[in-house]
Amino acid sequence: MNPMKKFLIALIVLMFCFQSGVSARKKAEPVSDRQQWVELCYRIAAPVLENMSKGELQKNMQLELSPTWDGRDKRVAYMETFGRLMAGISPWLSLPDDNTEEGKLRRQLKEWALLSYKNAVDPESPDYLLWETPFTQRLVDAAYIAESFLRAPEATWYQLDEATRKSYIEHFKKLRTVRPAYNNWLLFRGLIEAFLMYADEDADQYVLTVAANKINEWYLSDGWYSDGPEMALDYYNAYVIHPMYVEMLEVLRDHHFWTPVSVDLAVKRMQRFNVFMERLISPEGTYPAFGRSVVYRMGAFQTLAMAAWKYGLPEGLTNGQVRSALTAVMRNMFKVEENFNEAGFLQLGFAGHQPGLANYYTNNGSLYMTSLVFMPLALPAGHPFWTDAPQPWTSQKAWSGQPFPIDGHQSLRTE
Repeated sequence: MNPMKKFLIALIVLMFCFQSGVSARKKAEPVSDRQQWVELCYRIAAPVLENMSKGELQKNMQLELSPTWDGRDKRVAYMETFGRLMAGISPWLSLPDDNTEEGKLRRQLKEWALLSYKNAVDPESPDYLLWETPFTQRLVDAAYIAESFLRAPEATWYQLDEATRKSYIEHFKKLRTVRPAYNNWLLFRGLIEAFLMYADEDADQYVLTVAANKINEWYLSDGWYSDGPEMALDYYNAYVIHPMYVEMLEVLRDHHFWTPVSVDLAVKRMQRFNVFMERLISPEGTYPAFGRSVVYRMGAFQTLAMAAWKYGLPEGLTNGQVRSALTAVMRNMFKVEENFNEAGFLQLGFAGHQPGLANYYTNNGSLYMTSLVFMPLALPAGHPFWTDAPQPWTSQKAWSGQPFPIDGHQSLRTE
């Protein structure tokens, strides 16, 4: 073999090895926390919004009802699916368009979402939601739709045509015939009335007064509300009470409507609760499955997500530790097989498919409460929540002999 051929062969081998090394390095590049959140959010949202944008959600969504289903009209599932999903992802959709891979996914979801909002209140659409039924569940998930408007009005409410907005106003007002349960359900009525006030409609001031006063009366201490007259040890302070109370109070404050609690105090109570929620995350990135509705999965961390997005984290908690903790929980929960069915919709369970955990009112549409954890995606990729270095969370420090903050009771009963 002549020297030139040897040189060419050696050059080709060298180039091949270099290219292989580059490919290996590319494969080894870690996926960022934000990318993991985006990919999971899109995976959860896309089957819902793509189908509903075409008027095909009720045709194609495979419903799964609790083994102890109470017999209510199963079509309530579609409003649960859509309302809870949009309450969680509407803040992310408010980011400006860009041509990044994330931006393309976000733009697609937003296009589908706006068509879905329209179909939801169009009686001619196959995906017209169950606004009129004897079952009171419609009040709950209409409130989540209203919440999605309040959380990102420029990306949702003001993007809808006038006829669609008018239809929502009419449908929300018709819900005034629904009698709420004497517990966190007062907030569903209250939040819808607050949205009507936001939209410059006549709001039911009595309903708003009752909701604002009773929730405050049910405040126990140290960041915890009772769910009605009696305490229930579950995650409803995160699923409903803290977020909807704060958001209702914000609208009332902006319209000079007197309330017994200021927004600042309500947020302080929520932040105290957030201290507990962060400490409930184990060193391995799991959390206890206790109380009703554990199948709402990551919805248990709505208040932490909401604080990271809108209010800042409580003193003593850093962006790096909260992001790392939530990412670890998310990864542990969704790496388990069978969280999704073959069509891509969520299945009953906490981590995987565990239908026996579902309460009598639960269907797989209920599970889209897990989307409420995605609110920090509304922070741009360059925000410290996403760019700060990972840090150990409190239980990791506690169980590895590191210093960690002492904790103590805070009443926060009055201003």
